[in-house]
Amino acid sequence: MSTNASKQERSPVVVVMGHVDHGKTTLLDFIRKSNVAAKEAGGITQGVGAYEIEHNGKRITFIDTPGHEAFSKMRSRGALIADIAILVVAADNSVQPQTKEAIKIIQESKLPYVVAITKIDTKNAQVDQVKTDLLQENVLLEGFGGDISFQPLSAKSGEGVNELLDHILLVAEVEAFAYDPSAPAEGFILEAHLNSKTGVTATAIVKNGVLRVGDRLATGTIGGKVRGLQTFIGAPVKELTPSSPAVILGFEELPKVGDRFVVGDAAAKIAPKRISGAPVFGQKTEKKMNFILKANVSGSLEALREAIMKLKPPGNAKLNILEESVGDITDGDAKMALSTNAFLVAFKVKSNAAAKTLIKAHGVKIFDSEIIYELIESIEKEISGENKKIVAADMEILAVFDQKNPGKQIIGGKVLLGSIINQSTIEVHRKGAEIGTGKIVNLQTGKKDIAQLDMGLEGGMLFSSQILMEKGDHLIARPL
Repeated sequence: MSTNASKQERSPVVVVMGHVDHGKTTLLDFIRKSNVAAKEAGGITQGVGAYEIEHNGKRITFIDTPGHEAFSKMRSRGALIADIAILVVAADNSVQPQTKEAIKIIQESKLPYVVAITKIDTKNAQVDQVKTDLLQENVLLEGFGGDISFQPLSAKSGEGVNELLDHILLVAEVEAFAYDPSAPAEGFILEAHLNSKTGVTATAIVKNGVLRVGDRLATGTIGGKVRGLQTFIGAPVKELTPSSPAVILGFEELPKVGDRFVVGDAAAKIAPKRISGAPVFGQKTEKKMNFILKANVSGSLEALREAIMKLKPPGNAKLNILEESVGDITDGDAKMALSTNAFLVAFKVKSNAAAKTLIKAHGVKIFDSEIIYELIESIEKEISGENKKIVAADMEILAVFDQKNPGKQIIGGKVLLGSIINQSTIEVHRKGAEIGTGKIVNLQTGKKDIAQLDMGLEGGMLFSSQILMEKGDHLIARPL
């Protein structure tokens, strides 16, 4: 059993929290003298990063948490992993919804924290207004009836940043964070992904003990053995002490973001056999809306799942996630989507060649973006039927040439709106009502194959549909 005498001082783990675009990443960017913010798609952080810096001879580990509401679970886990929080509030935008959420998480977690009032160099900066608004949220700053330290700063020029770090070290000194070097190592998973060369790779924070190469380790769901350790900048090491960000090689499968891990005898006791497969929602007989999720890292995958499960499908439909995994879209994913009528949702990943061919040939519905809220908005429009209200193209059928086989009808018409695309699936309308769908197998004008027929032009097509086309029918295309 360890005693206080065996404890050693450890550096604080600091979580940076606040509303989207209030300058969290820019602040860390200045502290680390790097350029992470510019590399983020849309300027928004969409994964959890851990970085270690030194200030006045003391180490500080920072966790950067995303601000978009889809990442609320990652933020709350970040709070549990951290020792101290920085609440970032922009001087030109003050308290916003995610500011309030961050305050709630910090206060419920009983985290000591300081307030960083950013963007004081902007034209509309109102530091006193921020203080007043924080007071309304029961954040009692020094000089405003409380003892919460605050620091106005500019993350661009660096004004006030050193003073903010001084505040952090002062809080850490008061809290006296310590660890037991003789205790079995333990910590938390921040991120995990599959690497083609090293296999399962997890980013973690060590909170107690010393993590060493060769240690057996486990979370609540999976086990493994530490085959390699790296610092957050990728330098290989034999061991890591708290509160170091660690890159761990050796988990048998992808651990979950936020999982606690332990090593030694405790690891053998808590690691059950992993049950493979993603959770499936809506097991009843109601109509299901199926999804297959792909993302670059497990943290983003989890956030994507959380966002999708908050969607409101039409009628009595149930959201059903058939499969979720890290990595590029494969032909297997496309085949599953085709056989289950599922939506493919891709975040920061690509499709391999075979998958692209299947998706295009069979019209598999795919949503892909490097901005998570753009993905969600696209899916919302699709499932709400909003896209069904927009006519992207309209072609009036002027002649029916051959209907011996419904799968090979030859028809001709004129495009009244937009462009008719070859190989696309399209609605059939008669007398103003949709009566079915069909697929354009081949599109021609002047006996030449074409990729699309634009507004005002006439052309013919080989059309596959169970609906026998009539003169006067309309082919209606919706937004992709």
